[in-house]
Amino acid sequence: MDTTLQLGIIGSGYIADVIAAALRETVRVKLAGVASRRPESARDFAHRHGDVPVYGSWESLIADPSIGSVYVATPTSVREVICIAAAHRGKHVLGEKPFANLASLKHITGACLEHGVAFLDATHFTHHPRTHQIRSELPERIGRLEAIRSSFFFPSSDRGNIRLQPDKEPTGAIGDMAWYSMRAIAEYADPDAAVVHCHGVARRDPVTGAFIRGAGVLQFSDGLTSTWDAGYTVGACLMDLDLLGEKGVIQMDDFVLDWSGGFLIPDTTRPVGFTQRTGLATPAGFERVETPSPKRQVVRMLENFAELALNPGGDAVLSSIRRAERTQALVDTVFASLES
Repeated sequence: MDTTLQLGIIGSGYIADVIAAALRETVRVKLAGVASRRPESARDFAHRHGDVPVYGSWESLIADPSIGSVYVATPTSVREVICIAAAHRGKHVLGEKPFANLASLKHITGACLEHGVAFLDATHFTHHPRTHQIRSELPERIGRLEAIRSSFFFPSSDRGNIRLQPDKEPTGAIGDMAWYSMRAIAEYADPDAAVVHCHGVARRDPVTGAFIRGAGVLQFSDGLTSTWDAGYTVGACLMDLDLLGEKGVIQMDDFVLDWSGGFLIPDTTRPVGFTQRTGLATPAGFERVETPSPKRQVVRMLENFAELALNPGGDAVLSSIRRAERTQALVDTVFASLES
């Protein structure tokens, strides 16, 4: 029996290109078509990726019975409607993030559960073996987790990009970039710990009014603190994550897109892994732990999506939903705390 997942992509921007290119590295998911609000963009996209079928609208794409799943790479403002409609049509849903808010995400995940289809948010790093290894070894390596520090910056000042258009991306850099800081909390911290304090500040673009940078701190009921800093205003790409524990520290400088396989221009001289620091060790005494993977994290995400589709009512799908909802809840909390 052919278990290849036929995937229709809704949206034809940069991130949709990344997913379509990654599909060439797996036989478990096949690109079956594309739809976009810009017909010429959809045609160009289809030509770049094997001349796949172009649909005149997302409605016609999800109506095609030959398409078993969708990747929804639209602006956040219209994502909920499309994801829910796809679930109603029996399509497994891979949803780009962030979502409008937690209530919106729950509408999507509820529709997926109701109609027996899988749901996965498109966060790449959670699928890399490094994430799983750190999560399983965290108590042994650093003991009780005391603090999480994260920074994610990507230089961007193009006001024509949807990230700087509040009608399409209402939370701007907070939803786009701080999502990953919040996902690090969802991945490594106690999922049952509640937020007891949250405060943040933000900067808006003076022309569009879009959020272009934010920073803040969260405190949780178990004593964990998390500081985050994210946006488009720093002139370099930063993807730093520090996990601070009572026995040591784990550090990464590529926690979102690993340098060797996830970044825009792969650097194979930098094997993916993490650095562990303990005691009074100087840099010569830092331990470098490599966590190689024969498949890039985006490819692993697509293959895991195909696996979820085989058992949409299983525990793995429920776990996927819980992590997505935890992340979005933290994004909502942070966003509500911001002072301009």
